[in-house]
Amino acid sequence: MKPQVGIIMGSQSDLPIMAEAAQFLEELGIAYELTVVSAHRTPQRMIDYAGSARERGIKVIIAGAGGAAHLPGMVASLTSLPVIGVPVLSSNSIDGWDSILSILQMPSGIPVATVALNGGKNAGILAASIVGAYDAEIGKKMDAFKTGLREKVEESAAQIEEKGWKTILKK
Repeated sequence: MKPQVGIIMGSQSDLPIMAEAAQFLEELGIAYELTVVSAHRTPQRMIDYAGSARERGIKVIIAGAGGAAHLPGMVASLTSLPVIGVPVLSSNSIDGWDSILSILQMPSGIPVATVALNGGKNAGILAASIVGAYDAEIGKKMDAFKTGLREKVEESAAQIEEKGWKTILKK
């Protein structure tokens, strides 16, 4: 199956966060590719990756980076595909704010959809929603996923309402 989602990260240290996106896509049966592409250390690799993504069948790119976090924005500047940025809390980070703001504050014309700090799973969910907008089978799976979320909340509400919050906390 040809990958529809590209998952890239600035370094292998971002893998635990970015793997959450891959795991969600696997659950829905969405093919993806995953690799390391550094905006600072391998700029030509980044240019080549972004420039060839569409012709390889990629529909959306998830780009995770910590610190200065230029990867998502630079990739977005090189392709018209949607790019989802994942700010990653790294060892040299300023509580993650450097990553968040580097991805969030993009200039006009170069948007990057940005998820929460370390929000790899949400990036996978958003990518699946984008793919599902054009693929009926994936769209149905996303509808089922959202229904499951609602049902879990309704079950929790019913338990609290029936048993009382003190009973729930004693577990």
